[in-house]
Amino acid sequence: MVRVVVFAEGQTEEKFIKQLVAPAFWPSMIYLEPRLLKTSQNSKGGAVSFERLKFYVSNTLKETNAPTLATFLDLYALDTDFPAYAEVRSMTGLYQKVHRLETALSQAIVEQVGCQPHRFIPHIQPHEFEGLLFSDVAALCATEPGWRSQQSELTDIYHQFQNPEHINGEYESRPSMRLERILRPKYKKTRHGPLAAEQVTLEVMEQQCPHFRGWLERLRSLV
Repeated sequence: MVRVVVFAEGQTEEKFIKQLVAPAFWPSMIYLEPRLLKTSQNSKGGAVSFERLKFYVSNTLKETNAPTLATFLDLYALDTDFPAYAEVRSMTGLYQKVHRLETALSQAIVEQVGCQPHRFIPHIQPHEFEGLLFSDVAALCATEPGWRSQQSELTDIYHQFQNPEHINGEYESRPSMRLERILRPKYKKTRHGPLAAEQVTLEVMEQQCPHFRGWLERLRSLV
């Protein structure tokens, strides 16, 4: 069995990995173990700095069973201390931007922590986890009975973009803010996020979201 520790940005992402992504890998004998990073003395989850990530990566690599490491971080509000952050601000291509960030992150971790390159699989999700939920708006709206009445408005948003990963990452227009503003009862990230993901299904997310699919394919290649 291959063991992969996935550093997740928040509780919603942790539940998503644990409840939906990890079970899909069990038949291949790949065990995904989501973890939240400590962001302060008494709390976990939320914004992740590169320095904090580097510290936890170093400690995890020293564990006796030598796991592979992966990340599941949002491009939205990524900390400014991440490698190549200043460089990508002038880039206009979404996938060019995230690929550059992931490459720089991988290089920095390998150089500063001293691990083999194949033991670190970074993933930065554009623009945030909720973008994946737009992969199937009808399934998303099936999460809560009252959401059906807002389905057409969310469908209009879906059709405005190349794919769900391109839904704007600015504060007011990022996917989670759109869901919070439109859906009634109000979308609550930690409660509704994992439930909606189960409705949408991992298969549909992969079909709609190329960057997310690429990360899963890299994980599958570990077998």
